[in-house]
Amino acid sequence: MKKYICTVCDYVYDPVQGDPDAGIEPGTAFEDLPDDWVCPLCGVGKDEFEPYEE
Repeated sequence: MKKYICTVCDYVYDPVQGDPDAGIEPGTAFEDLPDDWVCPLCGVGKDEFEPYEE
């Protein structure tokens, strides 16, 4: 599963970890996040994320 990075604050969403604070289980792909999910650091929507290349 691919990681995605927030273009505003550089938070990296890692599907292996999920976002437990927002109720997102580990193993949840970015594409499967709810439409109303927001960056846990800066609060922008999914449309401000792009694929992350390590």
